[in-house]
Amino acid sequence: MTSSTLLEALQSSVGRFQSAAHRHPRRVSAAVVALLAGSAFTAFGVAPLTSLPQGPQPTITQINEAVAVPELPAQLARMDEQSLVLYRSDVTRPADTVDSLLARLGVDDLDTAQFIRNDPVAGTILQGRTGKSVKATVDNGQLRELIVRGPADTTNDFDTHFTRLTITRVQEGHQPAHWNVRKELVLLETMPQMASGTIQSSLFAAADDANVPDGVTNQMAEIFGNDIDFRRELRKGDAFSVLYEAHTADGEPMTWGGSAGRVLAARFINKDKVHDAIWFQEAGKKGTYYDLQGRSKTRSFLASPLAFSRVTSGFAMRFHPVLQKWRAHLGVDFGAPTGTPVRAVGDGIVSFAGQQNGYGNVIQIQHSGDRATVYAHLSRIDVRRGQRVEQGARIGAVGATGWATGPHLHFEFKLGSHQVDPMTIARASDSQVLSPQALAQFRQRTVDVAKSIQAAGQWQLAGAQSGPRFE
Repeated sequence: MTSSTLLEALQSSVGRFQSAAHRHPRRVSAAVVALLAGSAFTAFGVAPLTSLPQGPQPTITQINEAVAVPELPAQLARMDEQSLVLYRSDVTRPADTVDSLLARLGVDDLDTAQFIRNDPVAGTILQGRTGKSVKATVDNGQLRELIVRGPADTTNDFDTHFTRLTITRVQEGHQPAHWNVRKELVLLETMPQMASGTIQSSLFAAADDANVPDGVTNQMAEIFGNDIDFRRELRKGDAFSVLYEAHTADGEPMTWGGSAGRVLAARFINKDKVHDAIWFQEAGKKGTYYDLQGRSKTRSFLASPLAFSRVTSGFAMRFHPVLQKWRAHLGVDFGAPTGTPVRAVGDGIVSFAGQQNGYGNVIQIQHSGDRATVYAHLSRIDVRRGQRVEQGARIGAVGATGWATGPHLHFEFKLGSHQVDPMTIARASDSQVLSPQALAQFRQRTVDVAKSIQAAGQWQLAGAQSGPRFE
């Protein structure tokens, strides 16, 4: 067959194949797979014969060797002699008894249960706050060791220490078992923790979803309080990232709550605008928060006289609940329980502290530049006239004295004799700037923290930019 004839035959075959592929695609696919599989086997069988170099065949030596069978029955018997030690963890619950707690921990030990009920120290396991962390070492149902971690017993140590109660079973030969009990006050440890969240309804709800402690959320609201009006400017889709000190007990998270550590750095994205804050303490000065350019987040006036609270009535027209008519509300009302601490929003001197008609118990503080602040409806007054106070100092407590329908704080900011919006004054007040030498130290010490918070913030920004406004 000539080359031209072979080419024509090949073209004819390709045409028939294409036509068959269009009419019977499944059959053709199956045939191709079978053909490829057959080719693979053929190549596997033929290729080695053609590719191996010709030469003498290797010598094959057969070796017979006896293989020892493992003594499985003996090994299983030795395994049966070993005791099984289990570690179980849980937390105390409101309805717990000694028996129910031990049962959840896998302890079937009547003697231990009786000892805990009768011993004055061991019996404190179920006393006080619930949610204590409990870890039990169990050997065939018998308790070997029980470790209980909970809050410190004294108020002064609550934020810095925890209580560790250890109960150990001691068994010596055939003697009856006895138990050692040790109760210690141990220093809490701190470890950096990063968390991020996106606002859907409120800051606290988003923080709860991100497992951020309330104390950390309060700090964030405080840090960015002069930048963001959380009452009117928060929107759905806003985002935050925060690096904070998480308190741990023996390296484990505190299950009973408690105070949170300090916020080390935070980023809040509000209406596509990015706000940053990093904790820094200049030598010889009080530590505070600065943005990435080294400008202090602390201003001459705080945005709120309460750490964080619900605004019930803003600086605007409103229907007065007592007078039953519309009138200008020349201050801001903060809803909070009676007894909530009230603080001075800036440095100044107390110009009035006492009772005044509808204001009830009221304090007025005179600040520099003919500026004054008023704190009304207090349940108690903790300062006296003529006393100098610093920003953040406690001056009284929330109440419902005077013309008040419920516990809240009425707060006013005055320029001369005219009331103005406190938020406007807080944002316009001066902020401290680091010196060039301190700024160099700030950037050197916080470069890694800044990178972490920026990376987290950029990830959150993608979701924040598309969020609709929260009304």
